[in-house]
Formats: sequence, structure tokens, C-alpha cells
Amino acid sequence: MAKGTSVSVHPTYARIYRLVDRIPRGRVATYGQIAAFADLPGRARQVGYALAALPNGSPLPWHRVINARGEVSLDGRCAEEQRARLEAEGVTFNDAGRVSLARFSWAGPRRRAKAEPRVRRG
Repeated sequence: MAKGTSVSVHPTYARIYRLVDRIPRGRVATYGQIAAFADLPGRARQVGYALAALPNGSPLPWHRVINARGEVSLDGRCAEEQRARLEAEGVTFNDAGRVSLARFSWAGPRRRAKAEPRVRRG
């Protein structure tokens, strides 16, 4: 969840929000990628529902989540806002309105490798 937020949120949504909050500026992730990173494979729609539940003015970078075709899934003014925010971060769209996922996709959270057990010598 975004820093400084104290609202009670369902644990699944909180997991989704923590991941979305980690998407770097100028990068995007798909709904399916966020679902997979949150250990919710096949539940891309749940990511969409979680983002739709955000209050207006949320500091969470919801605009960095797009569909698997590299498109904005929203309509109207919300779509315009999402595209404008992404373009302001340097994300470009082709003539068909798609983002190159090969170029702009976030690789996901870096998981810490488990430390090797220390062997005490001597």
C-alpha cells in the first residue's frame, strides 16, 4: 500500500497495492503480471477490481498497469489521464495505441536470495 495510508484493506488487495507501488517510473506491468507476482495466477481481473477500488486521488501509480496487449483498458477521461501520465514518464505509444511491453515492461520485484548458512570454523 502507498506510504502514509492507514485505511484497512483486504489482504489480497494490499498485496496487489504493494506491488503496484513498486513499479518504477517509466515502466509498466500488465494486470496478469501483477496477479502472478502477487501469487494470484490467472486472476488478472482481480487486479483490475483492486485498482478500481482505489479512492480518487490515490498516490498509488495505478496508471502503470495496462492490459496484456500493451493497451490502456479504461475508457474516456480515465483512459486519457492514464495515457497522459504514462507519456509524462517517457512511455511511448505506437500508432495503434499500444505500449511496447518488450521495451517498457517491469521485470517484477526482486526477491532476496536466501542467505547461505554460515559454517563456523574452528
